[in-house]
Amino acid sequence: MRIIARSTLHGFVASLAGKKDRSAVKAALDAWFAEASKARWRSTADVKRAYASASIVTSARIVFNIKGNAYRLVVSVDFEKGIVWIKWIGTHREYDRIVVREVEHVR
Repeated sequence: MRIIARSTLHGFVASLAGKKDRSAVKAALDAWFAEASKARWRSTADVKRAYASASIVTSARIVFNIKGNAYRLVVSVDFEKGIVWIKWIGTHREYDRIVVREVEHVR
């Protein structure tokens, strides 16, 4: 899959400067990125096979648990084109305050 945009993940990790779990979050996001980049998902069923804890919100909107569900990563997927767009990343508490079907990444 082509991931758009890795810089969003880097920016999020940078925003955690000084926090004790920064390195663990970075490792978890790097692992997710590496796995998702190599994946060839054709449907949400493929995603669920690889990530049983992922939440399928719509046929194109998926939420991944990061670092033992302390963080959430919201993506939009175009299975035909093989593209994953990062829409949002934050803590589980912050996730509870967003509208997951509508949230969009803001630069």
